[in-house]
Amino acid sequence: MMTTCLHSALLLLAATSATLAAPAADMYVLFGSHGSGPGIGFSVARFDPATGALTVPKLEVEAVQPAFFVIHPDGRHLYTCNSGSPGGISSYAIDPKTAHLTLVNRVPSGGDEPSYVCLDNTARFILVANYNTGNVAAFALKPDGGIGERTAFVQHTGHSVNPERQTHPYAHSIIIDPTNRFALVADLGTDKLVVYRFDEKTGSLTPNDPPFASVTPGSGPRHVKFHPNGRWVYAINEMGCTVTAFNWDSVRGALSEFQTVPTLPAGFHGVNTCAEVLVHPNGRFLYGSNRGHNSIAVFAIDAENGRLTPVEHVPTRGKTPRNFAFDPSGSWIVCTNQDSDNAVVFRVDGTTGRLTQTGEPIPVPGPFCERFVPVP
Repeated sequence: MMTTCLHSALLLLAATSATLAAPAADMYVLFGSHGSGPGIGFSVARFDPATGALTVPKLEVEAVQPAFFVIHPDGRHLYTCNSGSPGGISSYAIDPKTAHLTLVNRVPSGGDEPSYVCLDNTARFILVANYNTGNVAAFALKPDGGIGERTAFVQHTGHSVNPERQTHPYAHSIIIDPTNRFALVADLGTDKLVVYRFDEKTGSLTPNDPPFASVTPGSGPRHVKFHPNGRWVYAINEMGCTVTAFNWDSVRGALSEFQTVPTLPAGFHGVNTCAEVLVHPNGRFLYGSNRGHNSIAVFAIDAENGRLTPVEHVPTRGKTPRNFAFDPSGSWIVCTNQDSDNAVVFRVDGTTGRLTQTGEPIPVPGPFCERFVPVP
């Protein structure tokens, strides 16, 4: 699956089809390992979509603190944010035959500790959320896939109720809506989903009216995804360990909350924070990761109103499941456990939404993110 701003548009296309695309003959899986030093960067593994078999990845290129990354829809470029102060964003060319990565360029991200990047639906601009400095920016992409001039920069202000983690803005993620006319930013520090108007010709970001929607104080929104129908938006709240569902008005760019559900099972009282949230390509199920409970929470989505009903909690076979990704067919999930240095494959039941582990965990050093790339 693509966890990019283009993801929403692709899901809309998938929702109109009677069946999902057949799995490719073979796939690459690219892993980003966070940190710095020898052996840290991007590694590549082979994946068999017929069986779910994943090989042990091999280091492809060293990189400094690669974090969240996305793949261009042509499969020939990778874009990542590089943590640090100041932070950066980088472009890599992907050899389609070998998945070999070659650095194209790196530019300052406009803030500290960038945590999320996405592409707009034309794939002409890259947008970045800078976590520690609470701002967002957009950059034009060059014809060679490199990152060009900055086209937008917006600094957030404000705070929320948690005296340790919400003393100022923390822009955690940014995505584009299916119409390519709005950008949504999950700001953990202010408990807001901030909405901007996006100009696909110039790459500019301007405040929308209404400018934001709020979640319960202290929730700390982290990641956001659109449903394939473009009518519903789901935000996973890192600190509150909940998912908040919104109706989306694509004409006004307005969000209206209609449900908030816990990601944890009843009776769990340990320490937990949430990380990733994904909607299945068929639009029937939502998945969210729990770091602490160390599970993926599975929800059924009501086709009439978008409301969530819990299905199950699946152990991830490791500690701190930060991110996970669907393969293009929606038949498999690869989940990485950051603090157990491994990746785990799950088969997805497209009828029930349930997950079944396939094979044993595969070693991956300090994994932060993973993406599927087809083998031509």
